[in-house]
Amino acid sequence: MPKDNAERREAGAGTSGLCSVVVCMYNEVKGVEDLHRRIVTVMTDTGRPFEIVFVDDGSTDGTHEVLARAADGDEHVSVVVLRRNFGQTAALQAGFDHAAGEVVVAMDGDLENVPEDIPKLLAKLEEGYDIVSGWRKDRAHGLLLRRIPSQAASWLISRATGVKLHDFGCTLKAYRRDMLDHVRLYGDQHRFIPAVADLAGARVAEVVVQHVARPHGRSKYGIGRVPRVLADLTTLHFLRKYGTKPMHFFGGVALTLLAVVLLMGIVGVVSHLVWGASALGWAALLALMLLVAVAGVLSLLMGFLAEMLVRTRHESTGRRIYTVREVHRGGKPAR
Repeated sequence: MPKDNAERREAGAGTSGLCSVVVCMYNEVKGVEDLHRRIVTVMTDTGRPFEIVFVDDGSTDGTHEVLARAADGDEHVSVVVLRRNFGQTAALQAGFDHAAGEVVVAMDGDLENVPEDIPKLLAKLEEGYDIVSGWRKDRAHGLLLRRIPSQAASWLISRATGVKLHDFGCTLKAYRRDMLDHVRLYGDQHRFIPAVADLAGARVAEVVVQHVARPHGRSKYGIGRVPRVLADLTTLHFLRKYGTKPMHFFGGVALTLLAVVLLMGIVGVVSHLVWGASALGWAALLALMLLVAVAGVLSLLMGFLAEMLVRTRHESTGRRIYTVREVHRGGKPAR
C-alpha cells in the first residue's frame, strides 16, 4: 500500500463507521453525474461518514474529465486514474488500496448495480458478517449469452470452493476492512473474492439486489471470458486445497503417472508374448496417448508453479498489479 494511502487509512480509522464506496469506471462518461448524485444521496441518508473512490480504468471517452469535475465540487470524492486499462480485478484492487473506510462497498460504474441497494448490504454486514454479496436474482441480461453462463459459473465455483453463493459475478458487495486486507487479487479473480476470503475464515452472506439494463453504452463482458474464469477457478481450487502442502498434489500426480507407466509396460510385454508383434503396435499407441497426457499434466503443473512464483514476487516486493497515473482529491492531483 502506498505511504500516503496508509496515512489516510490511519486517519480514517479514527472516524467511526467510515464507509468507502469503490466504483470501477471504464468509458462510462454518460453515467458519471447520475451515478455520483445517487451515491451521495443514498450515503447521506444512511447518516454515516462516507467517501467515494472512483477508479478510472484507462477510459478514453472523457470519463476522467467528468470524474475530476466531480472531485472539484465534492470533498467526498477521490478519483484514482490508472495509466491504462488493466481490467476490473486490478481496478478493484486499486480502489481497495486507496479506500480509507473500515467498511468498503464495491460496485460497477455502468448503473446496472443500483446504489439504492447499498444500505441493504450494510445492514446485513452489521449482523456480524465479513462479506455481503449481491445476488442479481432477476437479471436484465440476455438468457443464452449472459444469464445461463453466469449461473453455470456460479454453480461451478460454489461446488469447487464450498462457498455457497448464487451470484459470484455481481460486483456489488460490502466488505469489512480487516477481512479485505487479507485478500490480494490477481488475474481475473475479482469474482472469487468471497472464496479467497473464505480461506482466511470470512463469514459470507448474500442478499438479493436489483439489476437493471445499462442505460448508456454497451457491456464490456462477453462469452469470451469463460476460459479465463475456468483457469482462475482451477488455480483457486489448487491453492485452496494444496497451497500450504503442494507436495500432496504433485507427489500424488507423480506416483499415479509412475503406476500408469508401469502398467503400460506390463501390458506391452504381455501383448507381445501372447498375441505377437501386431499387438505391440496397439500398446505403442496407448503409450503415445499416455505421453500426450503427461505433457498436458506437466503443462498444468508448470502453470501452478508460475502462478505461485508470480504471487511470491508481488507480495514479497510490494509490487502492485496496476500503475496509477494520478489521484484527484478535491480536484487536486495527490501524486
